[in-house]
Amino acid sequence: MNILIRNKSNQPIYEQIYNQIKAQILGNEIEEGSALPSMRQLALDLRISVITTKRAYEDLERDGFIVAIPGKGSFVAEKNLELLRETYLKEIEALMLAILEKASLSDISQEELSEMMNLLAKEN
Repeated sequence: MNILIRNKSNQPIYEQIYNQIKAQILGNEIEEGSALPSMRQLALDLRISVITTKRAYEDLERDGFIVAIPGKGSFVAEKNLELLRETYLKEIEALMLAILEKASLSDISQEELSEMMNLLAKEN
C-alpha cells in the first residue's frame, strides 16, 4: 500500500489517507480480504498521529470499504457492487456538474453537450 501525504494540500491528512486507500481498493490495487497495516504502524510509517489514521480507518469502515476485526486488524471488505455503483455515480455527478458550469460559462448548449457525449461514447 502506497500513501503519499501532501503537507501543502488543503485536504486534511485523514482525508488524504481515506481517499488514497479507497482509490487503491476501487482500482483493485489492494485485493478484498487483504490486511491493512495497523493504525499504529501506518501512523509510524507516515510520521503522523495515530488519531489521524484512526479517523481515516473509521471513515473507510463506515463507508463499507474495510472491516475491522477486534484483535486481528482491518481488512479490505468484500466488494459491494451496489456500494461501488453509488460511489461511481457520486463521482460522475460531480464531474457532470463541473461540465455544466464550464458549459454555461462558455455558452455551450445542452444539445451540444449531448452531441459531444454521443461522439465520445461512439469512439470508446
